[in-house]
Amino acid sequence: MNARYAKKCDDKKSPQARDRDAIREAIQPLKGPIVETDSERRARLKALVKQAPECPGVYLMRDENHEVIYVGKAKVLKNRLSSYFAGKKDAKTRHLVSHIHEIEWVLAAHEYEALLLENNFIKEYSPRYNVSLKDGKTYPSIRITNEEFPRVFRTRRIINDGSEYFGPYPSAETIDTYLDLIKRMFPLRRCANIKKHTSPCMYYHIGRCLAPCADKISLEEYTKQVDKVRKLLLGETESLVRDLEHDMNRAAERLRFEEAARLREAIKALRSFAGRSNVVDFNSPGARDYIAWEADGDMASYVIFQMRDGKLKNRDSFMEHCVDELDALDSFLARYYDIGRQPPPQVFVRRADNTATIARYLSDRAGTPVEVKIPDSERHWAVMNMAVQNAKEELAKRRRAHGDIVALVELKERLGLGSVPMRIEGFDIAQLGGKHTVASLVSFIGGVAEKKNYRYFRIRSVEGKVDDFAAMREAVARRYTRLINEEAELPDLILVDGGLGQVSAAKEILDDLGLDIDIIGLAKRNEEIWLPDKNDPVVLPKDSPSLRILVAVRDETHRFATGLSRKLRSSDATLHMLQEVPGIGDRRAKKIFNALGSLEAVAEAEPGYLSSIARVNEDTARKIIELARRNVGIE
Repeated sequence: MNARYAKKCDDKKSPQARDRDAIREAIQPLKGPIVETDSERRARLKALVKQAPECPGVYLMRDENHEVIYVGKAKVLKNRLSSYFAGKKDAKTRHLVSHIHEIEWVLAAHEYEALLLENNFIKEYSPRYNVSLKDGKTYPSIRITNEEFPRVFRTRRIINDGSEYFGPYPSAETIDTYLDLIKRMFPLRRCANIKKHTSPCMYYHIGRCLAPCADKISLEEYTKQVDKVRKLLLGETESLVRDLEHDMNRAAERLRFEEAARLREAIKALRSFAGRSNVVDFNSPGARDYIAWEADGDMASYVIFQMRDGKLKNRDSFMEHCVDELDALDSFLARYYDIGRQPPPQVFVRRADNTATIARYLSDRAGTPVEVKIPDSERHWAVMNMAVQNAKEELAKRRRAHGDIVALVELKERLGLGSVPMRIEGFDIAQLGGKHTVASLVSFIGGVAEKKNYRYFRIRSVEGKVDDFAAMREAVARRYTRLINEEAELPDLILVDGGLGQVSAAKEILDDLGLDIDIIGLAKRNEEIWLPDKNDPVVLPKDSPSLRILVAVRDETHRFATGLSRKLRSSDATLHMLQEVPGIGDRRAKKIFNALGSLEAVAEAEPGYLSSIARVNEDTARKIIELARRNVGIE
């Protein structure tokens, strides 16, 4: 018998006592001691960064006096923050970590927005470690030289010779992000002294230089490339994308496929770097506040971004009880500006039925006209969306701290479960006409996704048939047979995406394995909850926090399952497409796909390289490449 299952059976405590212990155990790590040892401080911070979101953003580290001592940006906040407490670090970083007492973060829509935020916060707080970790040097800038064929590079010296400078930027890492993109998209010359050559250097042959020294590009065309670099550094990304799309289409019309493919990749890289219509404008003058809120049940999270002359001067966050969101907003605004805060001329809110009353109140309070309105431009919406994202994160942090424990206790009581479902595992099945059948398994602890325990199962027993019940039986059997053999921890609750049929199929396997684990199904129709041996479903109120947890688990299982199924269908379609070329069978198609990984990569391959992979002549390789190009949109 499984060790954990045996322990459950032998436990003499009452269900109420076990529930109290589960809640106490879940909440205890969140209580920090008043006086901490260094090891306790590090343990608390490690626990905190584990809760950081897996998305772009900026983090602020504070010392015991609540002073900001370091500001950094990250593409994935959780990974970056965790790195400070793992592995060996140099002396300066160890010194920084020894002084960290608090860490907070601000979410961003993408890496470029995080870059802007980081620069903004560093200028605002002047954190001492941002300077000392850079050896006390001035912040670097990007320079476009005043030469016939200009160069672009990083510098810390400003020379009045007609060169253009962009920055300064808060870190060399920030500039490297820009320069790497520039080198890939606009390969300007690198040599300090340009001399005429009959043949270009190595950088030209690997696509990293336009070789003006060997007359491979005219001055006019080179100047156009420099203009595009200038647009990138000025943040004119939409205009730059339009220019590149025009160049790509023109190259395709002239049958210059390699150039068209390079431009297509440049456009994708640029959009990934800067996002579309979602870059915060930190350059506009004036004072304005952005008020974002997010509600969950009877709780509302408010986040206020205070923009002053193009700088994010302050960020406030509050958590309050609320019944009606719009009434709560009016009340919150009145109280927020009543405690010594001067309302700015503009206050942006996410939505409102009637802003006139609160605008009049704030105008009287300020002694000058105050507008309260919904954002009316993309740049204002960009700031608002960033504030909303952070309001959601504040609410999620509260749920992680204690809100979801309450919801889980409610779930136990409403469904008559054997214990508080601290660990929930969810299953879903995805297939297309009996092909590519997969099952997904997701894991939630305390109502929060635990992605390291996600699993896929490629279903073997129903290949070619549509039988979701059999697929569910196979997935559940494989999962819990393994956990029993490994004497690993079992979940408190299993949730399947579906109704009574799916629940019965999974319960059949649990009974065969001798496992006493609560199991339910959540059907999409009316969010009905199905329990084994019950003929009627349970329907919870739509605003129930416990239902929200179940929906989150069910939706995550569906997302995870369909993601793999889609990949399998895509690879299958690619293999069939490659076999349209005479001489390419299943074996050769698989060789090509396994080597290159995608149809886009096939479209960009060199004929010689492709012929060596597939062991075909170059004429056949060209036919494969032409087919791939047609199917990825390059004619």
